Amino acid sequence: MSQNDTATQQVLELGERWAEAELRGDIETLDDVLHERFMGVGPVGFVLDKRAWLGPRRAGDLRISSFAWREPNVRLLGDTALVIGVQEQRATYQDQDADGRFRVTQVVVRDGDRWRIAGMHLSPIMAPPER
Repeated sequence: MSQNDTATQQVLELGERWAEAELRGDIETLDDVLHERFMGVGPVGFVLDKRAWLGPRRAGDLRISSFAWREPNVRLLGDTALVIGVQEQRATYQDQDADGRFRVTQVVVRDGDRWRIAGMHLSPIMAPPER
């Protein structure tokens, strides 16, 4: 296996670990997989640092009943990887519906001997316009 194949596999495994942690509400793992300087853009445009991103999960405001990470496509750029995939979730936020299907872009960086998610941007996947 080449060095790029190994790195790609590690990034894909990180994505699986992240998705499992989201589903289980595993704050400890989420804290570990997100880089200390993480910045996330939510599906309606809000920007949060790591502490704020994890806050609703810690408080129990975000409840996820199903979560899937599909179709991740990895592009390696040295010690950075750009990953674009699809996140599908059934969830509530403060008892309001937060179900969705989102196109997600992750910026993953090599941090020492492992990879961590440094940035994430969620965009709702809308139905194509009718003609």
